[in-house]
Amino acid sequence: MIDLYYWTTPNGHKITIFLEEAGLPYQVHPVNIGTGEQFKPEFLKIAPNNRIPAIVDHTPADGGEPLSLFESGAILLYLAEKIDRFMPQDLRGRQEALQWLFWQMGGLGPMAGQNHHFNVFAPEKIPYAMKRYIDETARLYGVLDKRLTDREFVAGHEYSIADMAIYPWIASHQRQSQKLQDFPHLHRWFKVIQARPATERAYAWVDRINPPKT
Repeated sequence: MIDLYYWTTPNGHKITIFLEEAGLPYQVHPVNIGTGEQFKPEFLKIAPNNRIPAIVDHTPADGGEPLSLFESGAILLYLAEKIDRFMPQDLRGRQEALQWLFWQMGGLGPMAGQNHHFNVFAPEKIPYAMKRYIDETARLYGVLDKRLTDREFVAGHEYSIADMAIYPWIASHQRQSQKLQDFPHLHRWFKVIQARPATERAYAWVDRINPPKT
């Protein structure tokens, strides 16, 4: 059993997507970041950077004590290696997947996150900041669109943790002032992943623990 400390953010969705795809048993522990639950001492023991997601794996592959992990990219890589799925096995394919996983962690996620902040949540609208992050998000979408020109998934023809890491940030495209129709290869990829049953099950957690306010 895996304990998942989760909230309904793009980084949180990465892990529910993986767990649903893998069919691994897990239990969700909601961490409401809107009310500051990420700062509780019991959560900080697992995730010292006070960010979701985090996991505790009660059956690690080494047979030892429960293993806790934070940082969504590290969690995805750990889980893929644990079950030997969703990561290419050949040297070159593995490096492709890792490059794009790190691209998301170091580029798309932080830039789209700043886009969300300045365009949706910031109490003061700063035109320079808004345009800067909208434009950078569009540039990154363009990089991904070009990547998907001649391949089904980001790392090639197999669905991998790179796709799982990237998809939730593209799912917020409207909030980022992006039109998927402007990126046809990315749009095709997005629709394929959106239609996967595991993706649908992963996003069902939103209605269970943090339904949209009407």
